[in-house]
Amino acid sequence: MKEWQKQLKFDPLPYLNSSGNVAIQYFVDRDLLEREVEPIESLWNQQYAQKIIKKQLDDGSWKHPRKPHKYPENMNLFATFKSLRELVPKYGFNKKHKCIQKAAEYVFSCQTEEGDIRGIYCNQYMTNYMGALMELLNMAGYHDDPRMERGFQWLFSMRHTDGGWGLAMLTIHSTWEEVYALPDPVPPDKSKPSSHWLTGMVLRTFAAHPKYRKREEAREAGKLLISRFFQKDKYSSRGDKSYWFKFYYPFFWTDLLSSLDSVSLLGFCKDEPQIDKALQWFKDKQQNNGLWDLKIMMGARDKDTHLWLNLAICRVFKRFYDV
Repeated sequence: MKEWQKQLKFDPLPYLNSSGNVAIQYFVDRDLLEREVEPIESLWNQQYAQKIIKKQLDDGSWKHPRKPHKYPENMNLFATFKSLRELVPKYGFNKKHKCIQKAAEYVFSCQTEEGDIRGIYCNQYMTNYMGALMELLNMAGYHDDPRMERGFQWLFSMRHTDGGWGLAMLTIHSTWEEVYALPDPVPPDKSKPSSHWLTGMVLRTFAAHPKYRKREEAREAGKLLISRFFQKDKYSSRGDKSYWFKFYYPFFWTDLLSSLDSVSLLGFCKDEPQIDKALQWFKDKQQNNGLWDLKIMMGARDKDTHLWLNLAICRVFKRFYDV
């Protein structure tokens, strides 16, 4: 038994190994058991993945079902983000596949001269989705693309003085519609405290990049995020402490698991008091079948979402304890 398994009250592997989900079993073998596996392409023909691919539009995007709003929100960009969330983390799709090539070109077509990707919030900066989209593109193999470099430089330019990030339009006390009607994006007030739920989303793109995860800026943002564990956020409708314990897989908004995943990739140590406290929270929540019963905020209708979350927890424990 590995050291990470010894930290838990019950071994989660027997249940994960009996899931019957081909993709989950692949990642259990590769990431937890360190067995040799077939090339990642072996997952690309899974039925659910193919169902997503068939809905891709000619321009590389996916169509959002919502009717057009009176303001020019690019909801197809949001739908594309949601599709990439499924294809890349769950099935290992990367830039070798034509659908990812087309999707990446569509996402990059939404990149402005400033370097940010824009559209979901009309013409306003969307630092949160910027980080989340860049994370997926990094995971898909676009970390060396010069357009990604422009994106990182933009993220650096948006950092608050405390080392994190915020969403500028949340700081001006206007309604969403009033902000959407503005001709220019609201600039950030970098002197104000950053938002940890937004910093966590941006930090994921640093964690997914082999070079930028080593940057001092990533380390500083990681320290800020860790210091905010279990606390109320400075802004946002997701500001309550309870949102640390509302989970998504693939990761979406910042929660305790997505945060631990990021800081484990950034090289933080389990002995950090707040990290130890967070790991202990998961130890205490484990059930006697080896799995965790978590509050799922998106994908709850998928019977395997809890298994994906459990796989993500095991990855985190393995990174922190098998060093």
